[in-house]
Amino acid sequence: MVRMDVMRRTVHTCELSPAELAGIRALLDTAFDGDFNDEDWDHGLGGLHALVHHDGELAAHGSVVMRRVLHAGRSYRIGYVEAVAVRADLRRRGLGGLVMADLERVIQGAYAFGALSASDAGAPLYRARGWQAWQGPIEVLAPEGVVRLPDEEGSTYVWGQVPSGAHPLAFDWRDGDVL
Repeated sequence: MVRMDVMRRTVHTCELSPAELAGIRALLDTAFDGDFNDEDWDHGLGGLHALVHHDGELAAHGSVVMRRVLHAGRSYRIGYVEAVAVRADLRRRGLGGLVMADLERVIQGAYAFGALSASDAGAPLYRARGWQAWQGPIEVLAPEGVVRLPDEEGSTYVWGQVPSGAHPLAFDWRDGDVL
């Protein structure tokens, strides 16, 4: 990791200016190579954003939003991590870890536990920070009822005081990608 002078800020969506929101969206569009749509953007809003600036420019971002998850007959209020990205020219320098440290602090202080859906490229960062792939079934409380999401099994990671057991995690419904 190369030592860099950075400025970190954790802020709620309502405190971000239109220009800051546009800058975050541009970072995400670029970082995800055009595979970041309006629903993905919406999923990352309404919670807390961890911002890392380098040389006065946005270099990394992530957000944590509240979700409801059912497990073994109990409803948990969890912190769900969204929209984690680092500018391409600054990757592998620890900025993603700074973003995650700030988001984990929020999760630890405000939620039962954390969850996220990891890409193959992102999974090593999360595993190195103690996030673990959920070993049980993943479901969603869809408009038509409970639906199993086998494609999300193995890529859904959890962190913190996670309940144990073989019961599924059943996430609340939302438009677009559920996880």
